[in-house]
Amino acid sequence: MLELLKASLENARVVKLQDYDYFVFPIADGIPSVDARLLAEVTDAIHSRIEGDYDKIVTAEAMGIHLAAGLTLKTGKPFTVIRMRKYGLPGEAEFEQVTGYSSRKMYINGLNKGDRVVIIDDLISTGGTLVGILRALKKIGVTVVDVVIVIDKGTGCHKVEEEFGLRVKTLVGIDIVDGKVRVRK
Repeated sequence: MLELLKASLENARVVKLQDYDYFVFPIADGIPSVDARLLAEVTDAIHSRIEGDYDKIVTAEAMGIHLAAGLTLKTGKPFTVIRMRKYGLPGEAEFEQVTGYSSRKMYINGLNKGDRVVIIDDLISTGGTLVGILRALKKIGVTVVDVVIVIDKGTGCHKVEEEFGLRVKTLVGIDIVDGKVRVRK
């Protein structure tokens, strides 16, 4: 299962950003281009892991947008993108995103108290993005029904589970070993 995803990861290039090993692969970066079969395989796997009733799909800009779009086409549920740009719309929520290699403000629009959402994304590493999103959604009064992330690389899942008591589901775990991506068994 997930053979196309695993193959794309095993062929990924690893680049250093400061002290962070960043890997470049189709699902997250569109490099090389995203094959329709790979996108279908990943969105099917995400869909099969979601549990519970929800109103909307939520993802962070930019690497989760194509995943959310694919899931929207499959489920008929709308998706909302958490953006890096401030629009100044009524009800806009702001939070700090802190990752393994950067920090910035992010902005939530289109979600309201009482919404029930599923969060999807391409990668969890340090958990900084997801923790920021979860804190902001809690302040808004949004209920997170489920979280499904494509790649687990690091300690972020444990961080989220400890702080929020929320199980983060992932499709594949990886490690970077000697400058190469290794898919966990």
